[in-house]
Amino acid sequence: MSISGESRGRSQQMRTKAKELNEAAERSTDPEERRRLKEKARRLQEQSEQESRMDDRGMDPM
Repeated sequence: MSISGESRGRSQQMRTKAKELNEAAERSTDPEERRRLKEKARRLQEQSEQESRMDDRGMDPM
């Protein structure tokens, strides 16, 4: 698999994990736990979007 393909796969995994964390936050009855999970999901989503943008700009030299 190319570096670009690996990066896309990693981005997809981060988006999936962010979705799972958001779903867990919605099920949580503890407000602090809900906040923590939502914040972690937000950071993962931002990181995934940043990696996607880097791929789109052609950061892969291959």
